Amino acid sequence: MLSSSSLYSNPCPQFPPLHCCLPNPLSNVFHFTSTRKPIATVASAELRPHNPTEKPSTDFSDHIRPEPRKHNSKSASLLNHYLSSGESPNPQNPEPPLPEDERVKLLELSLVRKRTPQFPGSIYVQSPSDFDVGSSLPPLQSLFRNRGDEFCAEDDRKMIRRALEIRRKVTSEIFKEAMGKGKFGITYTNNLLEWLSEFIDFVMIQAASMKQSPEFAHLSFNVRAKTVIEDSNVVPLIRWLKHNSLSYPQIGKLICMSRGKLESIRRLVEWLKGIHVKGGYLGLTLTKAGGNILERSNEELDEIVDYLESNGVRMVWMGFVISRCPYLLSYNMEELKTRVEFFLNMGMNDKDFGTMVFDFPKVLGQYTFEDMNQKVNYLKEFGLENEDVGKLLAYKPQLMNCSIEDKWKPLVKYFYYLGISKDGLKRMLTIKPVVFCLDLETIIVPKVQFFKDVGVRDDGISNMLVKFPSLLTFSLYKKIRPVVIFLMTKAGVREKDVGKVIALGPELFGYSIVHKLEVNLKYYLSLGIYTRNLGEMITDFPMLLRYNIDILRPKYQYLRRTMVRPLQDLIDFPRFFSYSLEGRIIPRHQVLVENRININLRSMLACTDEEFKNKVADIVEKRQRFESGNIDGSLSIPHATNDSINSSGLDDFLSENKE
Repeated sequence: MLSSSSLYSNPCPQFPPLHCCLPNPLSNVFHFTSTRKPIATVASAELRPHNPTEKPSTDFSDHIRPEPRKHNSKSASLLNHYLSSGESPNPQNPEPPLPEDERVKLLELSLVRKRTPQFPGSIYVQSPSDFDVGSSLPPLQSLFRNRGDEFCAEDDRKMIRRALEIRRKVTSEIFKEAMGKGKFGITYTNNLLEWLSEFIDFVMIQAASMKQSPEFAHLSFNVRAKTVIEDSNVVPLIRWLKHNSLSYPQIGKLICMSRGKLESIRRLVEWLKGIHVKGGYLGLTLTKAGGNILERSNEELDEIVDYLESNGVRMVWMGFVISRCPYLLSYNMEELKTRVEFFLNMGMNDKDFGTMVFDFPKVLGQYTFEDMNQKVNYLKEFGLENEDVGKLLAYKPQLMNCSIEDKWKPLVKYFYYLGISKDGLKRMLTIKPVVFCLDLETIIVPKVQFFKDVGVRDDGISNMLVKFPSLLTFSLYKKIRPVVIFLMTKAGVREKDVGKVIALGPELFGYSIVHKLEVNLKYYLSLGIYTRNLGEMITDFPMLLRYNIDILRPKYQYLRRTMVRPLQDLIDFPRFFSYSLEGRIIPRHQVLVENRININLRSMLACTDEEFKNKVADIVEKRQRFESGNIDGSLSIPHATNDSINSSGLDDFLSENKE
């Protein structure tokens, strides 16, 4: 194809030189044959003057009307053809629809906030002089088909959703600009925007509704959205909330919860700070309290706080209680009073109720009445009265956090399998109620299996759990196993006897190895007792490692210095340290000295006062018969000798020195 510029260049070999002559320089340019379609060349409009009164010519050269050339003129003409409004003149052959990617591109150009850089000669010129970025674009209505059929309606809905997404992006960019003016970093702004989707929609709706106002009717959407963000004072509020230790997820949730009433957020934060809620829990309290918390007045909230304070919850505890159980702020007074009376009716006084709420605030506001009644009735099945359950909950309110089906019933079934009776479960529940809060599979079963592995019998396990239920609360790897290793390595307990020691003295697991068990061990070794003998003593009487050295030392000194007993007597009877020095050891030793009797420590101490009196009387009587020559006891003793014991005096002495 030859262009107009080639016509005035040097002649080509195929064509002779051209000579231009006015007024119609294009009339003799080409010679068209009948077998080839003519090719029209567009020249400049100034080459031919326009006469509106001139009649159209039938000559071929008159049909070639020069027009100003445009870049991408073919694409422009095709696009104008596609975007022409009105129905197609030929309903049988409707105009082809605009491709979806082209429509989306036009939609973005119409709704974007900033001008998109265009290449030179673009058909949609967005010059800096344009007041609106869409002034040079086709109307938005032309992007929708509006033909009424189902396919076109669905396509239009997709375009509308796409338009809303573009508007959200534009509103987000406006919000980012406002945050940038507020000296917020781009990373913090982007993280916060992830939680502000509802607020962005609110700004979009408010900006769209401002179009109906004559004051803002002539303004663009961008200006109206910017006005909404500035009038809401959301940026200063975000700065203030961040200063009060609220995280950006909490700030975003609160702004969305406010539904445009941002002043209620500042009001409630100030109220929470007034009841001693710490900064780190301000956002957590407001976001967990419920959807209506921002709608409640300060007077309603003050009434809740005053009622709790009147029932034993101290004001200095109030911030802790509210921050751990924000649901209390969403209850009305009738429901709150019903919950408080539920616990007071079980025999709790104000002091017990206040300490219970402070220990576990969720017990008051997190559970339903049906759930609480079921748990109380289940605890009563162990033989507890209503007042006993009240005391139990006051001591361990975390029981309300346990599930009956998932935790309590499997636990009780396992304890029955170990041989623990119902009375034993009642004792365990009364002494250590936290046992019923422990996980069966991960905490209790591994410990029971460990006791079986070290040699404790099944009946011994049930007895030690009932005797010392706190054993189940100790760590297996940090407390129980180290004590067992200590007994076998340092205390001299043989491996086959470890199970017996644990069954007889489960309380050993409650003492520190460094500060208690090793201290007692070193004291016994300092007395001259060998490790092997000490292990036998501990096997016979594990309580040796529990006593205080200040109590052991006087007893040992009395044994060695006053009673003049050998160390072997102590090794043979280690329970000597379990008896009272002033109440039993000294009085009985004096009786033996007065009656010139020498018996071992076990016979001396391991009996009641009545048995000890009869034992001394028998020994004295035998000695009297031996001295009188009546060995078989056939002859009576007519007179009492000086060596005889005054039975009435012995009775008086023993009755005065009972333990």
